[in-house]
Amino acid sequence: MRFRNSRVRTKVTALLVSLAALWAFAAWVTLREGLNLVWVAVYDKGVAQPSETLLVELQQERRLTAVVLAQQSSADRAALTAQRSRTDAAAADFRRLSKAGDVQFAADDVLRRRIDELIRQLDGLRKNRGLVDGGQADRVKAFDGYTTVIDSVYDTYDALATLDDEGVAEDTRALIELSQARELLSQEDALLAGALSGGRLTVQERARFTQIVGAQRFHHSEAVQALPDGDRAAFDRLERTQAFTRLRALEEAVMESTRPGGLPPIGADQWRAATEPALAQLQKTILDAGDRLVERTTPVAVAVIARLLLAGVLGLVAVIASIVLSVTTARALVRQLEKLREAALELANERLPGVVARLAQGEKVDVRAEAPPLDFGPDVIGQVGAAFNTVQETAIRTAVEEAQLRQSIRDILLSLARRTQSLVHRQLTLLDVMERRESDPAELKDLFRIDHLATRMRRNAENLIVLSGASPARAWRRSVPMVDVVRGALAEVEDYTRVTVMPMGETALIGRAVGDVIHLLAELIENAVSFSPPYTMVQVGGQVVASGYAIEVEDRGLGMSAEDLEATNQRIADPPEFNLSSTARLGLYVVSRLAERHGIKVSLKASPYGGTTAVVLLPRDLVIEGGEDLPEEETGPGLPQREPGPRRIALVGAPEAVPGPVQEVVPVPRAPESPRPVQSAPLSGVADPDGPAPSAGFTPSGLPFRVPQANLAPALAEEPRNAGVAEEEEDRSPEDIRKIMGSFQSGTRRGRSEAAKMLGEEEDNL
Repeated sequence: MRFRNSRVRTKVTALLVSLAALWAFAAWVTLREGLNLVWVAVYDKGVAQPSETLLVELQQERRLTAVVLAQQSSADRAALTAQRSRTDAAAADFRRLSKAGDVQFAADDVLRRRIDELIRQLDGLRKNRGLVDGGQADRVKAFDGYTTVIDSVYDTYDALATLDDEGVAEDTRALIELSQARELLSQEDALLAGALSGGRLTVQERARFTQIVGAQRFHHSEAVQALPDGDRAAFDRLERTQAFTRLRALEEAVMESTRPGGLPPIGADQWRAATEPALAQLQKTILDAGDRLVERTTPVAVAVIARLLLAGVLGLVAVIASIVLSVTTARALVRQLEKLREAALELANERLPGVVARLAQGEKVDVRAEAPPLDFGPDVIGQVGAAFNTVQETAIRTAVEEAQLRQSIRDILLSLARRTQSLVHRQLTLLDVMERRESDPAELKDLFRIDHLATRMRRNAENLIVLSGASPARAWRRSVPMVDVVRGALAEVEDYTRVTVMPMGETALIGRAVGDVIHLLAELIENAVSFSPPYTMVQVGGQVVASGYAIEVEDRGLGMSAEDLEATNQRIADPPEFNLSSTARLGLYVVSRLAERHGIKVSLKASPYGGTTAVVLLPRDLVIEGGEDLPEEETGPGLPQREPGPRRIALVGAPEAVPGPVQEVVPVPRAPESPRPVQSAPLSGVADPDGPAPSAGFTPSGLPFRVPQANLAPALAEEPRNAGVAEEEEDRSPEDIRKIMGSFQSGTRRGRSEAAKMLGEEEDNL
């Protein structure tokens, strides 16, 4: 399974390695035969030729030793001494050639052991000679000593390497067996020569002679039968020669006519005259058969060389061609696969996110332009590339359709939120009129509760607007004190009675951020109240810091784990794309979007009391500290500025209000009058024609604020000013002022009632 998952280069490399290994094996098998030819030449020069000379000299020394032990003559002793010198020379030559570097390199372990054993036997030959010279060895013991050394020579022959051709190997074994038959004939000669020189043939010697003759004839017959026809004919002719015929007759005479312990019926010279030509002719016939065997092995050697050339040279050429073809094909294949991989990665990492981002910005996307077809050729990889072209086109088309679906869902949410917001706004307006008309404390309390629920409904509608990616319609042109902003957030929380507001300081919030900050704080306070026990309090405080203004919302609930805090802070700092399936923490998503809109930093941390503390850091460009003048785009010259110090609230009652004790009713806290959004009705302020035109502020959605009477004609602007001056100059009595204020109050009530009726009629018409 691991090889299946490996890379293409690895698989191709494994294929080439296996091919090269197969060629190396075939080349080695063929090369081994070629090396066999080379080693045969090395063995012939370093082992066979010197051992053959050594074998003949050992056989001659064995015969002379048997003669000397039987008859101590000076001539035989001199001949033995000369023969020993020739044997030592042949042994020294064998040692030198068999221990040469080429022989030792070519020989295997078996041949090395056989050569070492033969050399050890040759070294022991000196001891055998000492026993002979000292008269401590008889003919049989001396005979066996030399025979043991000669047997080591034939053991070395058996270990020599031969060709793998069966016919040649069989002929070689037959020649070795003929050589052993000659050795048996040499043993006959030595045994009988010693007996003839001693004048008697013992019973043991006669029995051994008979065994040797039988073994010699058997080996000779079997070896001749295994030879090819031409060689067999030559040995058959050798058997019919006069020398072999006379030798066979003498062997029969010795075995049949000799009495136990008596003298053989033949003489030493007669036996020597029969054995020497027979041994010489047999040796010559064996050598001639060996030469013919070498001639027959020539075609085998040529075939081996031909196979070596085919397997070595042509096989190497084929392997090189296969490697070149495989590497070229693998490179082309890998290049196409890498191109396909790069196209897939580009689609996943660049094109699809880019298309989604452009769709989120409202741009039109052409699927064919974004997914151009890639050409990979007509082969199998090309077919895979064509399938990938279809895949990427389908993926981009699906991304476009999904983005369009999301945009449609956002439009639906925005439409529903706008409708709900309009109805809630009208409901709040009607409740405001009813509250101003009502004087019963119990009824006022219920109206305030309804007003509070409507305010929370408005926040939920604004949540849908934020989820859709749009901006809420509420906006302020004036800066609002921070304490009023917090109170406005409390007005949108259900359990507002559990919230304690700490001193906020003389700090105001710029008008364009008031609505979003109220919404953001309401979400955090609502979360703190919801996830803490009902008997605990939630504390809200704020103070000016180096980078702006920090508001802390601290609850005393169960708190959050370190992993949850880290994940939540990451979600707030980097809000993900809104997904309809992730509805568990929509409040945090709304908070993150509102904070991102104004550059506000919101973070959660563990509270010392075991709960959670939410820190809202407002940047300095959104905060106006106490004592500073408000910017013109926030107030405008036509709008009255709030004087520093405590605010004075004017209570407008009935025209004929009788002073008396007033019961203070504190039902549900409402947002203060100052942070209410600007209505579309013109204000009663008058612009100064001589002053500079006020610069209009902008709503969060980018639309400019309307400044009443900013472009009013100077004549119209002067007339109210003069009228106001004239009114100030009149000296009105307190009674006149009371009547004027009563009329103003009555007209205001009547106008509000008629406005409410008109709104109700418009709803019925809709």
